[in-house]
Amino acid sequence: MKSLHAFVKDKRKEAGLTQERFAEKAGVALTVVRKIEQGKSDLQLEKVNQVLKMFGHVLAPVSLKVFSNADGNEKSRDILQD
Repeated sequence: MKSLHAFVKDKRKEAGLTQERFAEKAGVALTVVRKIEQGKSDLQLEKVNQVLKMFGHVLAPVSLKVFSNADGNEKSRDILQD
C-alpha cells in the first residue's frame, strides 16, 4: 500500500500538473499540497480530502477491532476496551 504522500505526488505527476496548478484545481493552498507530498503530519482531514477527491478517493475514520480466538470463536472488541 502506498503512503499518502507518494500516492498524491505520483497521481499529480501522472496528470502532468505542477504543485501550483494542482493546488488551484483542487481548491487548496499550495502549502497544503506541499505538506501532503512532504509527508507532514500536521494536516487537516478536510484539506486532504479536497486533494484526494481529485482522484476519486477520501480518507475516513475506521473502526479498529481486535480478534480473539481463545475459545475457538472469533470475537471482536474495540482496541481501547480491556
